Amino acid sequence: MSNITSSLNEFRRFAPSDEFIQQANITPHIYQQMLKKVNRNYTQYWADLANEYIKWHKPFNNTLDESNAPFYQWFDDGVLNVSYNCLDQHLAKNANKPAIIFENDSGTSISITYQELYHKVCQFANGLKSIGIIKGDRVIIYLPNGIEAVVAMQACARIGAIHSVVFAGFSAKALNDRINDASAKLLITANEYIRAGKILKIKEEIDAALSIAGAESIKHVVVHQQTNGITHIAQYRDIWWHDLIKNQQLDCEPEWVEAEHPLFILYTSGSTGKPKGVQHSSAGYLLGCILTMNWVFDIKQDDIYWCTADVGWITGHSYVAYGPLSVGVTQLMFDGVPTYPQANRFWQIIEKHKVSVFYTAPTAIRSLIKLDSIAPSQHDLSSLRLLGSVGEPINPEAWVWYYEQVGNSGCPIVDTWWQTETGCNILSPLPGINTLKPGSCNQAIPGIMVDIIDDNGDTIHDLSGGYLVIKRPFPSQIRTIWNNPTRFKETYFPQNIGGGKYYIAGDSAHQDHDGDFWIMGRIDDVLNVSGHRLGTMEIESALVANKLVAEAAVVSKPHDIKGESIIAFVVCKGIRPVGEAKKIANDLRNWVGKEIGPIARPDEIRFGDNLPKTRSGKIMRRLLRNIARGDTITQDISTLENPAILEQLKE
Repeated sequence: MSNITSSLNEFRRFAPSDEFIQQANITPHIYQQMLKKVNRNYTQYWADLANEYIKWHKPFNNTLDESNAPFYQWFDDGVLNVSYNCLDQHLAKNANKPAIIFENDSGTSISITYQELYHKVCQFANGLKSIGIIKGDRVIIYLPNGIEAVVAMQACARIGAIHSVVFAGFSAKALNDRINDASAKLLITANEYIRAGKILKIKEEIDAALSIAGAESIKHVVVHQQTNGITHIAQYRDIWWHDLIKNQQLDCEPEWVEAEHPLFILYTSGSTGKPKGVQHSSAGYLLGCILTMNWVFDIKQDDIYWCTADVGWITGHSYVAYGPLSVGVTQLMFDGVPTYPQANRFWQIIEKHKVSVFYTAPTAIRSLIKLDSIAPSQHDLSSLRLLGSVGEPINPEAWVWYYEQVGNSGCPIVDTWWQTETGCNILSPLPGINTLKPGSCNQAIPGIMVDIIDDNGDTIHDLSGGYLVIKRPFPSQIRTIWNNPTRFKETYFPQNIGGGKYYIAGDSAHQDHDGDFWIMGRIDDVLNVSGHRLGTMEIESALVANKLVAEAAVVSKPHDIKGESIIAFVVCKGIRPVGEAKKIANDLRNWVGKEIGPIARPDEIRFGDNLPKTRSGKIMRRLLRNIARGDTITQDISTLENPAILEQLKE
């Protein structure tokens, strides 16, 4: 891995303004003090933060237990409740403060206060207890993005049940797999919901999933009625949400749990095809959410915070369901798509609700550039003070558009790198500290020990790329894979990389002369062309830098002479080229050759109206590899926003 070549030449720099630095939660002086504490006593640093930011029912004495590495434990003799930390602690001073402003697909908005959210959570928690749900039971949540999803998650946390949220776009088979693996006792869903003007019959997927063998652990299904559509209710098994909470008390004493009690299981895709149940703790995970809300998002009590992620993904867990509530901020939730009914929906919402902190995905940004690059300028976005990017590396040109057009060249962008497994941001600019570099996620969060190593486990000291690793345990990291500790060790602490001592992130990266990190792509996506190892992200960035290109994704396929050939899938601004496709493809190949070098010129460029993305906006590069190599697609594609695009890209 030590000879991955970095070819991205990006020299633009954007320093935070003096005005922003002065009001930032983390100033240069505070930052230096934090680094000194980390270097002086690593475990005491984390202990002090846990004592400062978490409301404990019983304080901890043990900070870090490394005796059974890599199954680390943090604050294990402490007792707390995550829901208490998100709701109860705010009631004395901020009971009437809006907790969630929710806008649905049609544009209707409602707002609920912290007091109202507390009562909703307690009522539902009491309802769950009335049907026998207790501490440690697994509960599947299969709901659209909305207040009810947050209520369900918080209610599970309140009674010590372990929730597993499944994105509401997954197929019946994918849902069934997750039910079986978790041996879930309860499933929470809706009858139908509306997205982009279309009615989606979510309860039908539930019934199909439960009809497949292996789902016998489910005893009840709670159904939230979101429409008046006809819904099948199975006798003795299915319960309407409104019936469950009828006559339930508005208060519910929290179940006080151990710091290491599993808060949730969240399934991610695995290379074997079998999803991995990432298991997170209660205290360590909560601490990561709180710290990054304060440090990365520089949150203030008068902010209107909007993370566009669905609760079905880790971003929606950390920065919708838990993070914003844990710091008592008002957040916006949206159940719709950024292009419906028009491509200015995001900008309309920011203007309407005076959003001040906006956190979204690079794929959403690139799609909006393609559809209407001048739309932000037609709206009043002056309420914004901070922007964020999440999900995958953001191309420098998309970064600059985001900074100039959305942030009016005055909002720092926190380009965050993290994973389901890390629980929270671990690489990101601190907006009052770092000079921003388009395409770079800058530095590690203070206290998280990130490095780049070669195949021998040695730190890479030049500008070459290598394995991105985390060298010391930190509180919010994955604890294990549910019911599969062996797979956990083999996947994240492999013996063949660093001797099993380090957490292997699965991404390749390099550091520049300032020590700032640049993600180069997944290790599996590194291209080996005529003996040169190239990161896919840098070729994609070169393509997107061309004025004709809105989005690009690069993969490889075997080549008899070069080892691998580069295949690029490109979405142009405007309509997909047909008659001029060959000429444009040749021009783009020459463009990449000029920007990076002849070795990086794609051998083949395919044009599409879009790229295969999940409804959360992530590009499914595995599918593109299948297409490039002519392989049969066997994986589940039910989460794709537009499955028909696959046939177009095969042409």
